[in-house]
Amino acid sequence: QLQASGGGLVQAGGSLRLSCSASGRTFNTYSMGWFRQVPGKEREFVASISRNGGNTYYADSLKGRFTISRDNAKNTMYLQMNRLKPEDTAVYYCVANGGRYCGPDPDKYAFWGQGTQVTVSS
Repeated sequence: QLQASGGGLVQAGGSLRLSCSASGRTFNTYSMGWFRQVPGKEREFVASISRNGGNTYYADSLKGRFTISRDNAKNTMYLQMNRLKPEDTAVYYCVANGGRYCGPDPDKYAFWGQGTQVTVSS
């Protein structure tokens, strides 16, 4: 089970850190990531991270502003979001895949958290 938190309302240029906690003892066997979705639009890949955290991947448009990380000892993944823009407003979902896949296809992630709302005001 995945539990996302840390969303909220922030002004443009501000920062937020999202967290995703997971239950169970096999957290380090899951590749994980973040997607976001705006009503009426497709789910959008944000970032992903390999099982041991050694490899990270980002949507091209977000490189340099967002940083994904994980702490396997705490069963938690993070998304640090800096220099936020109004177009970053969305519901952010943490996802997990019981394998090595770290790509941008949402259908490859079997586990989804409930989502946390991020709203960036201009």
